[in-house]
Amino acid sequence: MSRLTEYEVIGRHLPTDTDPNPKLYRLSIFAPNTVVAKSRYWYFMKQLRKVKKSTGEIVSVKAIAEKHPNKVKNFGLWIRYDSRSGTHNMYKEYRDMSRTAAVESLYQDMAARHRARFRSIHILKVVELEKTEDVKRQYIKQLLVPDLKFPLPHRIVKSKKIFSHSRPSTFY
Repeated sequence: MSRLTEYEVIGRHLPTDTDPNPKLYRLSIFAPNTVVAKSRYWYFMKQLRKVKKSTGEIVSVKAIAEKHPNKVKNFGLWIRYDSRSGTHNMYKEYRDMSRTAAVESLYQDMAARHRARFRSIHILKVVELEKTEDVKRQYIKQLLVPDLKFPLPHRIVKSKKIFSHSRPSTFY
């Protein structure tokens, strides 16, 4: 799967005599390019508002850039996906640099754990969790400790000698 981008797609029903000013509908869609973003927009609009491509138009498509791309953030994702046994709602948390990176992690995780395909996963909401109290999952909470360290207990010192008369000490 290629790198995803977050797109804001705005569309509406085509104007008619009865409704000359139809409502605009805006969706945030994660897709690899604008063509897939438009396609996913029509897929969701068919389900949500009974507007299809032949009776509607897309007003604008723009890519949304991350405000702080070099800061690590916690994200909460609400999804609905279709499995072999039915449709399931799910909440997952990820720790990543951007919303798109968190969504990519979600797609990889769902493919690995649940064998869910890209087409069967519907992202309902992506929220950045600013407060540490908002984090619910233990696997993310363990990374929020103030003085977190990752010790390397068995480090092997690189020696210029090929042969040595004693075994190396790997404990520090």
